[in-house]
Amino acid sequence: MKKFLFGPVNGIMEKRKALIEEQMDRAKINEAQSLQLKEQYEEKVANIKSQSHRMIDEAKSRADAEREQILKTANLEAQKILKSARESAREEREKAMEGARTEIAGLAMLAARKMLAQGSDEKGNQLLYEQFLAKAGDVYDADGR
Repeated sequence: MKKFLFGPVNGIMEKRKALIEEQMDRAKINEAQSLQLKEQYEEKVANIKSQSHRMIDEAKSRADAEREQILKTANLEAQKILKSARESAREEREKAMEGARTEIAGLAMLAARKMLAQGSDEKGNQLLYEQFLAKAGDVYDADGR
């Protein structure tokens, strides 16, 4: 009985043991492969994160450079506009001064003609002089100075 009963049972047990060991070995191999795939995945994720951070940093650098260029261009344009406005104001002031000089010279000539035409009476000369100063003051005030 021992031979008929235990022999086949031992054979089944040995086969079962071999099968379990084979399955355990496959499970260990699968676990090792899974760990390797997980490491590869984590490495790829880390590379992607690193690359995305680098791309973001590059984009920020480009944006900063572009912002600086825009500000520089705007400042140069503002300086040109201010220079042009100052030049226009200077030209207008010079035109106004030239007009005032011309007007004053004309008034002086007119006063001189009147003085010569009227003779050289002291009171009359004083009156003409005061009229000249009054008209010259009006021209000066009209120019806004």
